[in-house]
Amino acid sequence: MQTGFVTTPFGRRPMTLALVRQQQAVSEIKAGKTADKWKIFRDASAAMELLGLQSSSLAVLDALLSFYPENELRQDAQLIVFPSNMQLSLRAHSMPGSTLRRHLAALVDAGLIVRKDSANGKRFARKDGAGDVESAFGFDLSPLLARAEELAMLAQQVVASRAAFRKAKERLTICRRDTRKLISAAMEEGVDGDWWAMEEIYVGVVSRLPRTPTIDDVTSILEEMELLKEEVLNRLDFIEKNRNNSSNAAHTERHIQNSKPEYLNELEPSSEKEQGAKPRKEGLPREPLKAFPLALVLKACPQVVAYGQGGTIGSWRELMSAAVVIRSMLGVSPSAYQNACEIMGPENAAVAMACILERANMINSAGGYLRDLTRRSGQSEFSLGPMLMALLKANGYAHLKAG
Repeated sequence: MQTGFVTTPFGRRPMTLALVRQQQAVSEIKAGKTADKWKIFRDASAAMELLGLQSSSLAVLDALLSFYPENELRQDAQLIVFPSNMQLSLRAHSMPGSTLRRHLAALVDAGLIVRKDSANGKRFARKDGAGDVESAFGFDLSPLLARAEELAMLAQQVVASRAAFRKAKERLTICRRDTRKLISAAMEEGVDGDWWAMEEIYVGVVSRLPRTPTIDDVTSILEEMELLKEEVLNRLDFIEKNRNNSSNAAHTERHIQNSKPEYLNELEPSSEKEQGAKPRKEGLPREPLKAFPLALVLKACPQVVAYGQGGTIGSWRELMSAAVVIRSMLGVSPSAYQNACEIMGPENAAVAMACILERANMINSAGGYLRDLTRRSGQSEFSLGPMLMALLKANGYAHLKAG
């Protein structure tokens, strides 16, 4: 062990093996090594979080470096600065003494400076007959020179991490936007599929993103969102291919039928009875949509309450009255709403309007959206249950069940 380079702290400050290792590392600086002190300071500032330092600690380090007269730290130079606490406090923007001592200790623990205490703990320099500093007691800046390359690498690591974090957030923002608009477009244009279930999955993924996310949080959510976007695109592509195949088949069928019309007319029966076709039953009542408890509807659609008489809704009649007001506000035509009442029933039409109000910022045309829901309801392709469940989950009632 090179005992000449190891000193212990003055007073009650304890000695640790980490301090021993730091002092030994200082003794191993390559001969002739130099480094710009302000470049080292900038690297240490960039790597502040990795070093476990606060901005006030860096302010103290800045003040210490200002007491070293040269811009370059040199291996063969006297790298000990010995300002008093009063001088150091003034250069650290009048930092209180107790705060100054705490941040000096943080710099020592981070391995950026080493204490070189005198016998009585005072900081001073002793000069020889020629006026050169023979020995000094204070704060040794040698660790900064010894760790110059390491601090530069830490700074580059922080910069790279920040850039990766920024890119990941940008990708997540774009992917969220794309997924959100694709699902909305599928809903608004009446594309077949359970798009409310996809909407629920989307809301669930977004809700897991913390208010202050780390790069791991963003990366994890981004992977899930990209998978969801891919699934949405796959479903839309599958539906589009089916439509094209159906169109091609219909075109081929018309072409065959028109190619020999006389031959086909001879074989075609002259009436439905001759064809054996079953007559279509007219006037059969449609199966009504499932009714839901009013309290559950109001939990899923809390905004509708503001449109009730007196700002409250206590009955289905009041909900239906509020739906008429919402219809007018959202620009839904009376005929579209009347058609919804006839197909869905007045109560369920009012529920549909309340759901549309909750998602009004995501729907371009409330009237077109209601007409699509009505059409799908008439074809038994739509149920209010998944829509209400998605809204319940978004409003923090995921434990409740619609119906």
